[in-house]
Amino acid sequence: MTNDPGESMFGYERVDTAEKSRRVRGVFDAVADRYDVMNDLMSGGLHRLWKRYAVTLLDVRADQDILDLAGGTADLTRLIARRADGQARVWCSDINARMLARGRDRSIDGGCVDGVGYVQANAEQLPFADNAIDRVIIGFGLRNVTHKRVALAEMVRVLAPGGRAVILEFSSVRSPLLARLYDSYSFNILPRIGALVAGDEASYRYLAESIRVHPDQESLALMMERAGFVGVRYHNLLAGVVAVHVGWKC
Repeated sequence: MTNDPGESMFGYERVDTAEKSRRVRGVFDAVADRYDVMNDLMSGGLHRLWKRYAVTLLDVRADQDILDLAGGTADLTRLIARRADGQARVWCSDINARMLARGRDRSIDGGCVDGVGYVQANAEQLPFADNAIDRVIIGFGLRNVTHKRVALAEMVRVLAPGGRAVILEFSSVRSPLLARLYDSYSFNILPRIGALVAGDEASYRYLAESIRVHPDQESLALMMERAGFVGVRYHNLLAGVVAVHVGWKC
């Protein structure tokens, strides 16, 4: 991790912040059309269970304003909208226009339109008023944000007092044996799947690298607390392959 505010990590490569934003946009422009298929292949479908669990922790209720941050193809947005039975206002936000359009199209095709809106926005500069949102969730998106501390502070800002944030992200594997197997899969098999299915090996090599440079469970919990969240806790899934962090705003 770099301490230079003008630099950030793009996978294992240190680049300036503008370059990281450009490259991350390029990654998701490249994989948007095959993104959902690749998620199923990469995780053996487990990502669906992880997302359902994260939405359960979100504690969705009727008449809430809910933000799905870095919502991509809107699978979390659809889970939330269905759980609220159309009685909540759900915003799917993503910085990438192509991913956001893909998500909107999938939602329309699936008949999930009531109470759902789409906003192209940077997680570091959200177009919502202070205290305007009851729940925030970000699924597998925080590691791609250039300035994570800024994004966490923005989540706190837009949340109403008593509001809750849920962060679902790849994390640090706690089992040494599983960690070795996971590394082998991530760096040897995953890029090959990306090349065969999505025609893009480099983007999926970046994915593996971005996971390794992302803060571990305790580090992310501390970052959340420093951003202003209280009562922060986390749940490891599959021995820490994925972790779900939860925090509240006073």
